[in-house]
Amino acid sequence: MIKEILTPLLVVAVIGLAAGVLLALAEKFFGFKEEEKTVKIRECLPGANCGACGFAGCDSYARALAEGKAEPNLCIPGAESVAKQLSEVLGVEVSAEEPKVAFVNCNGHIEATDRQAIYRGMNTCRATSLVYGGPFLCRFGCVGCGDCAKVCPVNAICMDDGVARINSDLCIGCGMCVKTCPKGLISFVPRNQKIVVMCHNKEKGAVARKHCQNACIACKKCEKTCQYGAIKVIDNLATIDYGKCTGCGECAEACPTGCIKLTDFVKKSQ
Repeated sequence: MIKEILTPLLVVAVIGLAAGVLLALAEKFFGFKEEEKTVKIRECLPGANCGACGFAGCDSYARALAEGKAEPNLCIPGAESVAKQLSEVLGVEVSAEEPKVAFVNCNGHIEATDRQAIYRGMNTCRATSLVYGGPFLCRFGCVGCGDCAKVCPVNAICMDDGVARINSDLCIGCGMCVKTCPKGLISFVPRNQKIVVMCHNKEKGAVARKHCQNACIACKKCEKTCQYGAIKVIDNLATIDYGKCTGCGECAEACPTGCIKLTDFVKKSQ
């Protein structure tokens, strides 16, 4: 009886052992060996796997670089440090992309705008936005569910008074939040710039102000004040051309609703 039980078990064990040995031998003699160049490139990358480079992660980007299928200056989080290392490994001149930081173009906090409805359902920005544009009167503003905070790989985003806020010191510029926001409220701003428009409302001035007291009212005072032609009102919303902006702050002083702000994105650790 015992023999009848042990014999099949022994046969299975032998087969398993033989299969394991064969797999080990196959791996040794026929297995894929990662190219040395790819390994060296991968060691240069930060490992954030944020996808800012346009690839699935650092491994995919490293393989593409080794095969000559990608530009070597696409790593936003790595900035100058990674660009310098890649330059040495690839033997080519690599210039880092201009450092940028993500910014939420909305100042419609809970005291600046009113609710039009109470939403009960899936607690995501995308789902909430599908119902009349969201719970607040301003259908262009942040709905405050924190989809952007959930995808941020470095926990640089928090919710403050119902609006997403980004810690520029922690932000690595991966763009995950930019892609996630259903309202298109989050955009990239050059770190060396000091002027931002904290509004995304494109309604006419009177309507925009009715829906949010901090909204741009398209009065064009900022446009008339700027002596460099760096700010224009397009589709009822002030828009900054950072290629021309000097950060003088005159437009911020002229803005009657305070939607144009002076700020500082330079990392405090620098």
